[in-house]
Amino acid sequence: MASDFERFVEKSLVVHDLMEIQQLLEWDQQVMMPRKGAEQRGAHQAALAAVVHERLSDPAFGELLDRLEGQSLGEDPAADLREARRAWERAVKVPSRLVSERARAVALSQEAWVEAKKHDDFPAFLPHLERVLRLTRETASLLNPDHPYDALLEEYEPGMTEAELAAVFADLKGRLLPLLDRILGAPSPPDASILARRYPVAAQEAFCRDLAADLGYDYEAGRLDRSAHPFTNGTFRDVRITTRYSETFLNTAVFGTIHETGHALYEQGLDPDRFRMPAGQACSLGIHESQSRFWENVVGRSLPFWSHYFPKLRTVFPAALEGVEERDFYRAVNAVKPSLIRVEADEVTYNLHIILRFELESALLKGSLEPKDLPEAWREGMRGLLGIEPATDREGVLQDIHWSAGLVGYFPTYALGNLYGGQFLQALRADLPDLDARIAAGEFASLREWLRVKIHRQGRRHLAPELCLQVTGKPLSAAPLMAYLEAKFADVYGL
Repeated sequence: MASDFERFVEKSLVVHDLMEIQQLLEWDQQVMMPRKGAEQRGAHQAALAAVVHERLSDPAFGELLDRLEGQSLGEDPAADLREARRAWERAVKVPSRLVSERARAVALSQEAWVEAKKHDDFPAFLPHLERVLRLTRETASLLNPDHPYDALLEEYEPGMTEAELAAVFADLKGRLLPLLDRILGAPSPPDASILARRYPVAAQEAFCRDLAADLGYDYEAGRLDRSAHPFTNGTFRDVRITTRYSETFLNTAVFGTIHETGHALYEQGLDPDRFRMPAGQACSLGIHESQSRFWENVVGRSLPFWSHYFPKLRTVFPAALEGVEERDFYRAVNAVKPSLIRVEADEVTYNLHIILRFELESALLKGSLEPKDLPEAWREGMRGLLGIEPATDREGVLQDIHWSAGLVGYFPTYALGNLYGGQFLQALRADLPDLDARIAAGEFASLREWLRVKIHRQGRRHLAPELCLQVTGKPLSAAPLMAYLEAKFADVYGL
């Protein structure tokens, strides 16, 4: 007869596998599904979400967890039990009816978002957003009626609260704005127009495919496709990434691909013996974003990186880069300018985009901001933080997929990723003092292995704040990120 722990493992593996199937359906919807299939896909997702929820909220599973608690099972099993308990306690608070209804609404909403963005038609998307938000509010109120935003944040960044986010973001904003003012006042800004020349998409695609492989992405355990909004999907031996291309703006594909490759390296680097267990999976989305944004910015926008790749890039795009020097290109990809699109924002202004979204979605959840008023609230927020405003909703409130998917509480993890990444960089340089030379030589294996050992294979043994302390010896702080930004942009802008 199987022991209680063996039954726990069996049930946990089935839940993980069902969730992976959900991800595959989501990937298919964004990449391959015929446009008219949204309603059917909504039914598929609703049915599967109900099955997953029933397994997670099964009273017998709760009783099994009760019997196992207090037993001396070792560090990893104890972490698995902790994570399973957290998931079970959340699941039992939300009825299957609501889980299914929300899954169906999200599937339809995402397809409506794609069309609304394409046609710059926020009113057509509004009914879907209102429905998803209503169901999200209902879910959050059941999970934590006193602190509904905390309930949603717990899904993506366990251990973090809205109050803690507000404090760290206020500190970060207070440090970023003076740096931004100094940069914008610099007398010789980079010439970023070289990135807006003609870069044929087929050549971009080939370059990006090779670049992802160079960084360590395993195409035998993944694939690179196109989607309206870049994303990473899957775990371990089936990790799929997407990007998008603009023939007149090189950054879109190159840095989008590096970003998603960073996510994929995390998933492909999980412990092969534990990735299907509750605590064998990625720690949090903030830690996940620390990996994607580290590769995109700290590595991919560094001078050593382009000292290695610029000669190849000039070979691929000889007409566009004729007469462009390596340092000119490096300065161009690090140009700082208040811009409308989050995913194309520079390192200095990017976190201000996130702070705006955090403030708006917090207000949406509380009901102090209604969905119909989002476009104007967005424009007002952009004016206040960055001094610009979008002429269209496509460049404003419709630019991101997240709210159409009900992902309230997700946006802050991007800024948390930057903060964690800045702190990891200090520890990394202490262990690999020749990091820049390795990058300049196109040698990424040592960096990848450091991240794999210190972060990837740790899974969820520790919550993100504890993992940060374990890796760096210090609690999360804005200071390391700001030290990195100050030094880098002093060089780029001659401050």
